[in-house]
Amino acid sequence: MRSSYRDEDVTLLLKDITGLVKPQPTEERERLIQSGRHYSEMLPIEYVPTQKYMEVYEEALEKYAGPTALAVGRLADKVIRTRGKDVVIVSLARAGIPIGILVKHYIRKRYGFDIPHYSISIIKGRGIDDNAMRYLLGRYQPQQLLFLDGWIGKGAILEELRKDMEAYEGVSSDIAVVADPANVTELCGTHDDILIPSSCLNSTVSGLVSRTFLRDDIIGPDDFHGAVYYGELADSDLSYAFIDAIERRFDLGGVQAEGGLEPDPSAKGGAGGYGIDEVREIAAEFGVDDINLVKPGIGETTRVLLRRVPWKVLIDEKYRDDPELGHIVRLAEERNVPVGYYPLKHYKCCGIIRRLAEA
Repeated sequence: MRSSYRDEDVTLLLKDITGLVKPQPTEERERLIQSGRHYSEMLPIEYVPTQKYMEVYEEALEKYAGPTALAVGRLADKVIRTRGKDVVIVSLARAGIPIGILVKHYIRKRYGFDIPHYSISIIKGRGIDDNAMRYLLGRYQPQQLLFLDGWIGKGAILEELRKDMEAYEGVSSDIAVVADPANVTELCGTHDDILIPSSCLNSTVSGLVSRTFLRDDIIGPDDFHGAVYYGELADSDLSYAFIDAIERRFDLGGVQAEGGLEPDPSAKGGAGGYGIDEVREIAAEFGVDDINLVKPGIGETTRVLLRRVPWKVLIDEKYRDDPELGHIVRLAEERNVPVGYYPLKHYKCCGIIRRLAEA
């Protein structure tokens, strides 16, 4: 699979389907998804950021590269402490790829050795790429593999992993993430709902690779899941600009103390319970009968605004006018999506998708 990443940074276990799938407009995709078509059988037309939005992104990168770098370092230290130097990072395409590269770079700079980094596809409702898993298990021991993603929203992909890994003895369903506001994994850089700037953009911060694709007229029984390479966007590619901006802020002195990491100073008020419980409360409050239409957290809210047809965005009152959510407010304005203020415990914001049959 082609990408704009360097070969030594990641091996993408994906089938290049460039030119084989016609991207579809957001509204058309949304209608098909809500009528039962699986999202992985289609690709969206990539959002082209406005100049104003790119200004907001650059401001967010400048302001939040430091907290992201701190969380990446915390995560990488936990990975080495719990899994050792024989670990193999398996990032989940595509949001996990830049984070996997950052973890790999941090470990090399701080600990002095290289860990292998692969990226594979997992699709909610369709499962992990079994051909990619067989490829990895033909080269590594099951206990070496560690899945990694950018963030956790309500934990759907973690549940998918737990189900899928029942077929792979010895492979842990643990997932390493930078941010886990859902409070479902300790293998995270923070439980705070932080802005990871790469969540603000699509392929232009992800090696010019599309989200992954699975449809049996294009993906054969022996193929990896597919993805498109957007070579025409090369002039807009910010993939390494993002990585370099975070890497410059690495604290290679480390944040470890005896007995493990020091307390995370960015934890959001120590909210108890799990994010999924709050998601159910939000769904009940706003009359949403399918919790899959509720997308909590900065990363997931951003995705809703970039890829889906949102009904509304909720922002925790405490974060009204917070620059960390500036790109979300900007996207909502561009798409005429109302923003409401609502008390949230685990998250700073939440997107709710419009049920088109009721629109």
